[in-house]
Amino acid sequence: MKNNISGYRKSYEKGTLSKKNIPENPLDLFKTWFQLADENHAIEEVNAMSLSTVGNDLLPKTRVVLLKSFDENGFVFYSNYTSQKGQDLKENPQCCISFFWPVLEKQIIIKGKVEKISRDESEKYFHSRPRGSQLGALVSNQSAVIDSREYLESKLQDYENEYKNKEIPMPNDWGGYVVSPISFEFWQGRENRLHDRLRFSKAEKNWIVERLAP
Repeated sequence: MKNNISGYRKSYEKGTLSKKNIPENPLDLFKTWFQLADENHAIEEVNAMSLSTVGNDLLPKTRVVLLKSFDENGFVFYSNYTSQKGQDLKENPQCCISFFWPVLEKQIIIKGKVEKISRDESEKYFHSRPRGSQLGALVSNQSAVIDSREYLESKLQDYENEYKNKEIPMPNDWGGYVVSPISFEFWQGRENRLHDRLRFSKAEKNWIVERLAP
């Protein structure tokens, strides 16, 4: 028997979004919303974002990853390049990232083109991570089928012994990606499901702003 959750309801009443009071550059609006989320103690991981990819199999795949930096060049996250997401991005270097902060009733959807960042940049970030995270990147051939949890723990112990009091090398198949946006959509929840949606679309060096029906 199906679980019926059709009665779940929420009224969105915490904000508005108007073309009259937004910046010309969507990155500036992203910064403002991100800061609001970052200052809200009810949000535990403000930089958690959904990453959607589509590879040659044409099947969309979405998972949560962590945003690690952003500027006018784009949005940076890190991964194993041989993972499922890495394979998808190799086959189709385009993606969608999205942020949803329910306590603010705000959502941002960003579509963009993806490139690997430089190995120097990746290494700088890699060595800033806790040693456990660095070792974890060596241990895990992300997305590969493994026999057991014990396999991972045994391999971790081996690397802990091997690199005790030594610098941990960044794996060759690990590093960062930058998403260069071609569109932003900002969503603000409103009453009666008449939500505010503003889309910024890239037109050469400028951005075109359009209001979308909810």
